[in-house]
Amino acid sequence: MPEIDKVAWIRVEDGRVLSTRSRGRDVWYLPGGKREAGESDLDTLAREIIEELGVAVVRESAAHVGTFAAQAHGHAPGTLVRMTCYAADYRGELRPDSEIAELAWLGYADRHRVSPVDQIIFDHLRAAGALR
Repeated sequence: MPEIDKVAWIRVEDGRVLSTRSRGRDVWYLPGGKREAGESDLDTLAREIIEELGVAVVRESAAHVGTFAAQAHGHAPGTLVRMTCYAADYRGELRPDSEIAELAWLGYADRHRVSPVDQIIFDHLRAAGALR
Protein backbone atom coordinates (compact mmCIF):
# COMPACT_ATOMS: atom_id res chain seq x y z
CA MET A 1 0.00 0.00 0.00
CA PRO A 2 1.53 3.37 -1.00
CA GLU A 3 2.34 5.72 1.87
CA ILE A 4 3.20 9.41 1.93
CA ASP A 5 5.58 10.41 4.75
CA LYS A 6 4.89 13.92 6.06
CA VAL A 7 5.87 16.02 9.06
CA ALA A 8 3.50 18.69 10.35
CA TRP A 9 3.59 21.60 12.77
CA ILE A 10 0.86 21.88 15.37
CA ARG A 11 0.63 25.42 16.65
CA VAL A 12 -2.36 25.97 18.94
CA GLU A 13 -3.22 29.40 20.31
CA ASP A 14 -6.41 30.33 22.16
CA GLY A 15 -8.00 26.96 21.37
CA ARG A 16 -7.40 27.21 17.62
CA VAL A 17 -4.82 25.49 15.45
CA LEU A 18 -2.82 27.14 12.68
CA SER A 19 -3.83 25.79 9.28
CA THR A 20 -2.90 26.54 5.68
CA ARG A 21 -4.61 26.40 2.31
CA SER A 22 -2.47 25.83 -0.76
CA ARG A 23 -3.12 27.68 -4.01
CA GLY A 24 -5.82 25.94 -6.04
CA ARG A 25 -7.06 23.83 -3.11
CA ASP A 26 -10.29 24.08 -1.15
CA VAL A 27 -9.14 21.95 1.80
CA TRP A 28 -7.07 23.19 4.73
CA TYR A 29 -3.96 21.38 6.00
CA LEU A 30 -1.67 21.65 8.97
CA PRO A 31 1.56 23.35 7.88
CA GLY A 32 4.37 21.00 6.93
CA GLY A 33 5.19 18.63 4.13
CA LYS A 34 6.98 15.65 2.72
CA ARG A 35 10.30 14.47 4.04
CA GLU A 36 13.24 14.66 1.63
CA ALA A 37 15.82 11.87 1.46
CA GLY A 38 18.00 11.75 4.57
CA GLU A 39 16.05 14.37 6.52
CA SER A 40 15.16 13.94 10.16
CA ASP A 41 11.72 14.92 11.43
CA LEU A 42 13.01 18.25 12.71
CA ASP A 43 14.97 18.96 9.51
CA THR A 44 11.78 18.43 7.50
CA LEU A 45 9.70 20.50 9.90
CA ALA A 46 12.14 23.43 9.90
CA ARG A 47 12.53 23.43 6.10
CA GLU A 48 8.82 23.18 5.36
CA ILE A 49 7.75 25.83 7.88
CA ILE A 50 10.24 28.42 6.67
CA GLU A 51 9.22 27.67 3.05
CA GLU A 52 5.48 27.84 3.74
CA LEU A 53 5.17 30.45 6.49
CA GLY A 54 8.46 32.36 6.58
CA VAL A 55 9.18 31.62 10.25
CA ALA A 56 11.90 29.64 11.98
CA VAL A 57 10.88 26.74 14.20
CA VAL A 58 12.70 26.80 17.55
CA ARG A 59 14.09 23.26 17.43
CA GLU A 60 14.84 23.09 21.17
CA SER A 61 11.15 23.61 21.92
CA ALA A 62 9.87 20.88 19.57
CA ALA A 63 7.75 18.19 21.20
CA HIS A 64 6.26 15.17 19.45
CA VAL A 65 2.45 15.35 19.59
CA GLY A 66 1.73 12.11 17.77
CA THR A 67 1.83 10.24 14.49
CA PHE A 68 -1.44 9.84 12.60
CA ALA A 69 -2.48 8.06 9.39
CA ALA A 70 -5.44 8.24 7.03
CA GLN A 71 -6.39 8.07 3.37
CA ALA A 72 -4.38 10.74 1.54
CA HIS A 73 -6.66 13.53 0.32
CA GLY A 74 -6.66 13.82 -3.47
CA HIS A 75 -4.78 10.54 -4.01
CA ALA A 76 -5.84 7.12 -5.27
CA PRO A 77 -7.84 4.99 -2.82
CA GLY A 78 -5.51 3.01 -0.58
CA THR A 79 -2.81 5.70 -0.55
CA LEU A 80 -2.11 6.55 3.07
CA VAL A 81 -0.53 9.64 4.50
CA ARG A 82 1.45 9.21 7.71
CA MET A 83 1.75 12.53 9.52
CA THR A 84 4.32 12.91 12.29
CA CYS A 85 3.32 16.00 14.26
CA TYR A 86 5.32 18.36 16.45
CA ALA A 87 4.41 21.38 18.53
CA ALA A 88 7.11 24.03 18.69
CA ASP A 89 7.71 27.71 19.28
CA TYR A 90 8.78 29.92 16.40
CA ARG A 91 10.63 33.13 15.58
CA GLY A 92 9.41 35.63 13.02
CA GLU A 93 6.10 36.82 11.65
CA LEU A 94 3.71 34.28 10.14
CA ARG A 95 2.87 34.91 6.49
CA PRO A 96 1.73 32.70 3.61
CA ASP A 97 4.68 31.94 1.32
CA SER A 98 5.61 29.55 -1.50
CA GLU A 99 2.54 27.48 -2.50
CA ILE A 100 0.45 28.70 0.47
CA ALA A 101 -2.45 30.99 -0.49
CA GLU A 102 -3.61 31.76 3.04
CA LEU A 103 -3.37 30.80 6.68
CA ALA A 104 -6.09 30.68 9.32
CA TRP A 105 -6.63 29.71 12.94
CA LEU A 106 -9.26 26.95 12.90
CA GLY A 107 -11.35 25.61 15.75
CA TYR A 108 -13.02 22.24 16.11
CA ALA A 109 -16.13 23.54 14.31
CA ASP A 110 -13.93 23.82 11.19
CA ARG A 111 -13.06 20.11 11.25
CA HIS A 112 -15.10 19.45 8.08
CA ARG A 113 -12.86 21.90 6.16
CA VAL A 114 -9.60 19.94 6.67
CA SER A 115 -8.07 16.80 5.13
CA PRO A 116 -8.93 13.32 6.51
CA VAL A 117 -5.69 12.95 8.49
CA ASP A 118 -6.11 16.47 9.88
CA GLN A 119 -9.63 15.52 11.01
CA ILE A 120 -8.08 12.75 13.12
CA ILE A 121 -5.59 15.25 14.53
CA PHE A 122 -8.41 17.72 15.30
CA ASP A 123 -10.16 14.92 17.23
CA HIS A 124 -6.93 14.20 19.13
CA LEU A 125 -6.43 17.88 20.00
CA ARG A 126 -10.05 18.23 21.10
CA ALA A 127 -9.80 15.14 23.34
CA ALA A 128 -6.61 16.61 24.88
CA GLY A 129 -8.48 19.84 25.64
CA ALA A 130 -6.32 21.94 23.32
CA LEU A 131 -8.87 22.67 20.58
CA ARG A 132 -12.21 24.34 21.17
